[in-house]
Amino acid sequence: MSLALVCMSHSPLLEFAEPPAEVSAAVDGAFERARDFVADYDPTLVVSFAPDHYNGFFYDLMPPFCIGYEALGVGDYGSAEGPLDVPTALAERLAQHVIDTDVDVAISRRMEIDHGAVQPLEILFDGIDRVPTIPVFVNSVARPFTRMRRIRRLGEAIGSFLADLDERVLVIGSGGLSHDPPVPQWATATDAQRAMLLDGRHPTAAARDARQQRVIDTAKEFAAGTADIRDLNPDWDRRFLDVLASGDLTRIDAMTPEAMARDAGNSAHEVRTWVAAFSALAAAGRYAVTSSFYRPIPELIAGFGVLTAR
Repeated sequence: MSLALVCMSHSPLLEFAEPPAEVSAAVDGAFERARDFVADYDPTLVVSFAPDHYNGFFYDLMPPFCIGYEALGVGDYGSAEGPLDVPTALAERLAQHVIDTDVDVAISRRMEIDHGAVQPLEILFDGIDRVPTIPVFVNSVARPFTRMRRIRRLGEAIGSFLADLDERVLVIGSGGLSHDPPVPQWATATDAQRAMLLDGRHPTAAARDARQQRVIDTAKEFAAGTADIRDLNPDWDRRFLDVLASGDLTRIDAMTPEAMARDAGNSAHEVRTWVAAFSALAAAGRYAVTSSFYRPIPELIAGFGVLTAR
C-alpha cells in the first residue's frame, strides 16, 4: 500500500485564454512536474475528488458527496467525452466502507462528470481511461454546503479504506483556489437560469456554446479589469496552501461557506476537493508536500495552484 497526491486548479479557459507567455510557461512547467511525479509513482489506482459545474449534478437532486460506480465525461469546453475505467466492485466496497464509518454518501451507477474531473486526468495521464479511477463528487457550487469538518471526515474515511489496499493509489483534488466565475446563483438567477440549475442535462450544442462563451467573455473582461466579479485573493490562497502543507488539517474546520465566498469568491468552495484529498492522504500517515506552484491568473479567472505530496 502507498498513497500519493496531486491537487491542482482546473480552468475551462486553459484552451481558450491567452495569459502572458511567461505565465503560460510557468503553468506548463508546474503541469510537467506533476506529470513527472505521477509517472515516477506509477499509480495502479486513482481516486479523484472533483466538483461539478451543473453539467452532471443539478438541483433536482444535489448530494453533498457522491461516489461513482460508473462514470463518463460530458465533453464540455472540449474536454474528453466517454467512459472512465471505473473498477465498479472496488467502488462499491469503498462506498460501503465510507457509510460504515458514519459518513453518509450518495452513489451513482452512471455519474456524468465535466471538465472539473476530466481535466486533471487529461493533464496527468493524457486520457481519462488510462488508469482505473474512482470518481468522488464533492458539491462545491450549489448551496447549502456541508461543514468543512465533514469534508475532512469524508477524506479520512476514504483514506482509511485506501490504506489497506495492495495498490499504489493516487488521490487527486481538482478545483479552486480563489475565483468567482459567472456561475448562476439560485437566489439571483433568472427563470431560464433556474431551469438550467434544476435540470440542464444534455444541452443542445448551441446552448452549451452560448454558456461557455459567456465564461470566455467574462475572463477577457476580468483580465482587462472590467468584469463585475470578485477579485482573486492571493493572500487567502497562500494561507490555505500553508495549512495543507502543515499537516494540521483540523485548522480547516473553522472555515465557513459565508466567509469563503466573501473573501475568495463563490467558486472558492472547490477547495473542498483539496481538503478531501489531503485528508485521505493523511489517513495513511504523515505526509510531505514535494512540489508547490501558485500564481494568480486573471486570464483564467483563478488563483491557480498545483501541489504534489507523498
